[in-house]
Amino acid sequence: MARITVLSVLAFFALIAPFTHAIKFALPASRLPIPKCIWNAAHTHALVIVTANVGPGVHQRVDIEILDSASPRNVYLSKRDIKGETRLAVTAHGEGEVGVCFKNYLSPEIKLDMARNMSRTVDLDIDIGADAVDYNAIANQESLSGLETEMRKLEGIKREERFADTNLVTNRRVQNFAWFTIISLTGLGVWQILHLRSFFKRKYLID
Repeated sequence: MARITVLSVLAFFALIAPFTHAIKFALPASRLPIPKCIWNAAHTHALVIVTANVGPGVHQRVDIEILDSASPRNVYLSKRDIKGETRLAVTAHGEGEVGVCFKNYLSPEIKLDMARNMSRTVDLDIDIGADAVDYNAIANQESLSGLETEMRKLEGIKREERFADTNLVTNRRVQNFAWFTIISLTGLGVWQILHLRSFFKRKYLID
């Protein structure tokens, strides 16, 4: 019975667990490169762990920058000339999106016609929120069993879902209030026009 319960919990966790945002792409080299940005939604104070594995490439320099979608945008960190595997962690300042941007600079001594086929491969993994927490380290530190570790993960995921639900409800309320304000102001404007028109007619100022 206990084994069936454990399997049920693990199956439920597997169904609702957030996926790691993983992507692999080629980053062309240029003297004035256009940034290649990957954006993901993040809640306030959510932990964001970025793991970038940059492939080899001579006469090229890859820079990375992590920022958000706020106005003006907050730049969490930037790092020049990353090579091999680079692991970075930031905490989102507010509700919105966090972007990971790359630029591949071509070395000045390389002719532009030779740079057409020059690029570097980037393997990118982005873990956000509960998915970014190292539960294995927590389990070792607190001597948690396998089931307790999975339950701790489940609590983190549920917390993320509550944040998402709260954000959705708040956005819906703000939208409803905005529509109510627009309709009220429109109705008030129409009433004022009709009232003034009636007043001027009584004073014989207009036909």
